[in-house]
Amino acid sequence: MNPANNDIVVTGLAAISAAGVGTTPLKLALKRGESLLQPVPEEILGEVGHFWGKAEAFRAADFMPPLKARKFDRCSLLAVVAAGMALQDAAISPGALDATRIGIVLGCGFGGIANAEEFLRGYFTLGADGLTPMLFPNIVPNAAASNASIEHKLKGPNVTTIQRFCSAESAFLMAARFLEEDRADVILTGGVDEVFPAMLKGLKAMGQLRAFGAGFGSGSNEETGDQPSEASASGFGEGAGMLVLERGSRARRRNARILAGVDGVRTVGRFDPGAREEALDRLLPGPYSADMVSISGTARLEKALMNRLPAIPVLDAGRVLGRSLALGGLALVGLVAMLKPGDVGLHLAASPEGPYYAIDLHAGDDVRS
Repeated sequence: MNPANNDIVVTGLAAISAAGVGTTPLKLALKRGESLLQPVPEEILGEVGHFWGKAEAFRAADFMPPLKARKFDRCSLLAVVAAGMALQDAAISPGALDATRIGIVLGCGFGGIANAEEFLRGYFTLGADGLTPMLFPNIVPNAAASNASIEHKLKGPNVTTIQRFCSAESAFLMAARFLEEDRADVILTGGVDEVFPAMLKGLKAMGQLRAFGAGFGSGSNEETGDQPSEASASGFGEGAGMLVLERGSRARRRNARILAGVDGVRTVGRFDPGAREEALDRLLPGPYSADMVSISGTARLEKALMNRLPAIPVLDAGRVLGRSLALGGLALVGLVAMLKPGDVGLHLAASPEGPYYAIDLHAGDDVRS
C-alpha cells in the first residue's frame, strides 16, 4: 500500500523504555548506541550472563493513583500511560475530537504474562479456590490496547496484532489502512511489551536464551559468526512506543504539528528460495536512498537485506533497549524523533521465516507521491 497517496502523517510520539520515560531519553540513548541492558539477577535463571532491559524509570504512581493502577497489568499500565502521552504530544485533548473516529491498533507479544502466570499458578496450586477473578481480564495480550481505549475514551477501531517480531509493524500497516479506508480520523499505533522472570524461565527451558560474556555491551557477541535463535540475539526488553497517525488534511485543519509523513509500507510474507531476489526487490526497490534506517526484530541477521542499504546511519534499538516482539513501536518512534527536517527515513523489520516489513517516512509536512 502507498499511504502517501492518502497523505497520512505522524502528529504525536510517546516512549517508555529502558532509556527512560519520554522520547528525549530514547533519542539520546539511540544516538549513543550503547546497551542499557542490565544483568538478570542470578537467582532468577540460576546462572549469570543474561541481560534484560527493564523500564525502571517508569512509575505508574507518577501518572495515576495507586488504587487505580492496581487494576492494570504492567503491559496495560505502559500502554495506558504511553497512549496519554502520545495524545498529549499530538495536542488531542479529551473530547476535542469525535471519539468514535479515534482508534488504537497496537502490536503486543507477551502482554499480560505476569497476570496470566499468577492466575494459573493459583489454579494449579489451589484449584478453583485459588483463582483470582480480578486478574482474568488482564491475562490476554489485547488487554493493553483495550485498557488504553477505555481509559482515554477511544471508541474507534481497536485491534491488537501478534506477529512475532513484526507485531508493531503489522499494527502500523493496519492503522494506515484504517485511515486510508476512512474508518477513522486518528489512530494510535505502535507496540507494547513487558519482560517478566517467569517469561525468561520459560524461554530458557525452550533453549531460546543464550548467556553472554563480558563484552556484551559492545554487541561483539552477535558478530561471532554463530546463528543465534530468534529470541537470543540480545536480552529481552520492555516498554511502549506509540505514534499518532492521522490524515494530513485533518491534521492541518486543526493546526497540528506534523512530525513526519508516511510514504509507504511494504511487506512480504517470507523469502522463498526461488523468489528471494523478487522479495528483496519488493521490500527495497533499487536504487534505494534514505538518510537513516532503523531496524527491528531479526533484520540485522538478514545479510542480503542489509547489504542493499546505502551507507547511512543504522539505529538498532534492540541492542540498546533489549528485543521484544513489539519493539518496532519504540524503533519507529526513535526514527521519527531522530530525523532532521528534510530527511528520509526507513524502518526495516524481520522475523525468522517472515514476515518482513519496510516503512518509508520523511520528516516534515510535505506531501510526496
